[in-house]
Amino acid sequence: QVQLVESGGGSVQAGGSLRLSCAASGPHYKRNCMSWFRQAPGKEREGVAQIYIVNGWTDYSDSVKGRFTISLDSAKNTAYLQLNVLRPEDTAMYYCAADRRACEPGVRASEFPFWGQGTQVTVSS
Repeated sequence: QVQLVESGGGSVQAGGSLRLSCAASGPHYKRNCMSWFRQAPGKEREGVAQIYIVNGWTDYSDSVKGRFTISLDSAKNTAYLQLNVLRPEDTAMYYCAADRRACEPGVRASEFPFWGQGTQVTVSS
């Protein structure tokens, strides 16, 4: 079974930065696609970024493109999400997710079987 544990969330002012971590364990072939989602109160869970560990392919939502960067440290079995130039609208619970299939554009939360518990990001204006 795949287990995912997020960390690194916190409270920052607009324009600030955070780095989220997702420590993964379990079979590698079950977590070929690592993804970050977020969910704000009263809103649906939305995909933010994803990385395909086989070839390093990455994809971002339009709302974070150019500000967030997803990366992977294979030796540490950890995926990261660097959040820069944060805005109040980035406030949400951020979740790490994994799937054995290849990443695809327009990923949906329902397609991922493995999830972490989430880490809260709060951005004040």
